[in-house]
Amino acid sequence: MKKTISKIIAAFSFVILFSTFGYAQKLSGEEQKIVNYIDAHTDEAVALLEKTVNIESPTENLAGVKQVGTVLKQEFESLGFNAKWIEMPAEMKRAGHLVAEKTGTKGKRVLLIGHIDTVLSGEKFRRDGSKAYGTGSADMKAGNVVIFFALKTLQAAGALKDARVIVMYTGDEENSGKPTEISRGDMIAAAKRSDLALSFENGGSNIATVARRGSSGWTLEVTAKTGHSAQIFKESMGSGAIFEAARILNQFYETLRNEKYLTFNPAVIAGGTEIEAKEGIITAKGKSNVVPATATVRGDLRFISEAQKEAARAKMREIVAKSLPGTSAQITFSDGIPAMPPTEGNFALLKQLDTVSQDLGFGKIEALDPGERGAGDISYIANLLPSLDGLGATGGKAHARGEYADLETLPRQIKRAAILIYRLTR
Repeated sequence: MKKTISKIIAAFSFVILFSTFGYAQKLSGEEQKIVNYIDAHTDEAVALLEKTVNIESPTENLAGVKQVGTVLKQEFESLGFNAKWIEMPAEMKRAGHLVAEKTGTKGKRVLLIGHIDTVLSGEKFRRDGSKAYGTGSADMKAGNVVIFFALKTLQAAGALKDARVIVMYTGDEENSGKPTEISRGDMIAAAKRSDLALSFENGGSNIATVARRGSSGWTLEVTAKTGHSAQIFKESMGSGAIFEAARILNQFYETLRNEKYLTFNPAVIAGGTEIEAKEGIITAKGKSNVVPATATVRGDLRFISEAQKEAARAKMREIVAKSLPGTSAQITFSDGIPAMPPTEGNFALLKQLDTVSQDLGFGKIEALDPGERGAGDISYIANLLPSLDGLGATGGKAHARGEYADLETLPRQIKRAAILIYRLTR
């Protein structure tokens, strides 16, 4: 797997490098008009960012999420898009998604992805120089603005006529509703009607995401003989549940920790004579003179491909099966967000974005190391079509107090997106 990824990266890095020597296009007259329009209307983009940031929309605030969606729905309708709000079943406790579509007959069918929910709430929009502070400003309300204003610019230039574009803003990216067959069903359906997908999570100055690691969960449960602590290690008693849990975790560490793009984190552990496990909480009871009868560990597993995930799970099961005396253990896995592997199609899209960036005078675009980024919505459809992510505005402190978007990057990212979509839809 590592060799395959390295070969793909090396091959397309050469292609991107080679394209800088005399093969890049220059901006056409119509493309220059698009750039000029963005320069003249940047304040409108900032105003929309302020409006949406000031609506609190953590995932669990269904009304707030839907309110952001309503604002954006009206904006897309003003561009002539067919926009609709898709409700989720009430039992899922998720607000739903906004889908806006422009039908046509020419060019590539482009799917643009954002999300309108946030992790936290409470911080209103505040501008300090080139930084726009506020909850969700970087992740990813600035990216949502990039999508809309790129399309608004193309509409103003008459360049969306007969183009085929679907925009989807999910309302639960930060904590996707279960089952995902329902919460991501409309996204998958949209992907099947598209040729490529671009996602606008917060990005970097000169990087884009060609791969994102997937995430899944695991639970280790250990049982053991129990009794007076003076009898531990004797054949009649064994080693106890906590030593067995420690053995397993140490062997996970020794066996798997050096595999590239694979991480596994034992996040919560409890052991003793009794354990009570509830949603997100594990409590244990025990005494120092009693051999522990049980131990539970919960963690996550992150991976660059389904093959890597399954290989890691197989190794973990093998380690768990080799129990210490007087103990037994089992491990169970739960699927979360799939991986977005680095495919040739993704690197081909990166090459096109790189050409656009250089034609605009913004420099080369490199592929972000997949180990630097977590899982995201794009991964649910990356197996269906070429995809890129990280095309939103840059910023910092996502999922934390003091989150901000860098407004200096906003017009640059809108220009990159607008020209890329323009070329893809010719």
